[in-house]
Amino acid sequence: MTPTGPARTMSTRLSLLALLIFFAIALAACGSQAGGGSVEGQRGEAAASAAAAEDGGGLGGGSGDRDEEGGTTGAGPESGGPNALPAEQRIIRTGEVTVEVERIATALARVRALALELGGYVGDSEAGTLDQSATLTLRIPSGRFGDALIALRELDGELISEATREEDVTTQVVDLQARISNLEASEASYRILLERAERIDDVLAVQSRLDDVRGQIEQLKAQLENVTGQADLSTLTITLIPQAEPVALQSETWQPGTELDRAIASLLGIGQGLASGLIWFVVVWVPVLLILALLALVALRGVLEVRRRVPSTSVSQEPPA
Repeated sequence: MTPTGPARTMSTRLSLLALLIFFAIALAACGSQAGGGSVEGQRGEAAASAAAAEDGGGLGGGSGDRDEEGGTTGAGPESGGPNALPAEQRIIRTGEVTVEVERIATALARVRALALELGGYVGDSEAGTLDQSATLTLRIPSGRFGDALIALRELDGELISEATREEDVTTQVVDLQARISNLEASEASYRILLERAERIDDVLAVQSRLDDVRGQIEQLKAQLENVTGQADLSTLTITLIPQAEPVALQSETWQPGTELDRAIASLLGIGQGLASGLIWFVVVWVPVLLILALLALVALRGVLEVRRRVPSTSVSQEPPA
């Protein structure tokens, strides 16, 4: 016997409440797999939808309701297989190379052609006159990054410096993909609820959550595209500097002003040394020499006095003839 009137309305509301509770549990389970950033948001979305439906009771049946043929429908995402394939390793490679070349224009053309040969392109470039240095930023496929470094070492010039860096972003890519998948599953569930909503308040509440989820998906997809783009195309910055001519190099090494400063500094050093010696002589050696001279004078006077007395004594003791 089919219920009618208030009994049917109460049955519909109970079925709706059971459906929303099922959605809340399913979304919470999906959010726990996506990472800390999306768990609380999905739980809040499911709870908000359940509260809106419980207040109005106008949403139709969901994954827990039976259809007219006695079957059940499900809106949640299907679980993946137990033996998932390992994620592809994604690495962001960057490098800086400085090369001293004889002709800037020739080397510049060679580097541009090298980028095309390797399947890349020149992102940014900065070059002055023929005698000034030039800087180019190449975007090279990640698999040809080593070939680009080898080709730059073989340029007609001298390699001044080379620096490379690698950053593994595999975990970041996998996390973004998982969060996007879970949010898309939530979006599909909200679209089902939106189709079955009857009251305007319910429609507005579900549409607001749906717009929020769609915004998160677009933001995460932009992040994923940026990271994968950097991993697919490596960045290589090349600086070309001109070789110095021998005459120019010699003229650059000789600086008259510097030589004059060195000569004045040497003269001042000699003068300071002489002044220091004079100060030491006056303060230390003059008193010492005066004392030694005084002692020598006293000793000499004593010797002279002894010699003067000795002859007179010997003459007085000699017997008369």
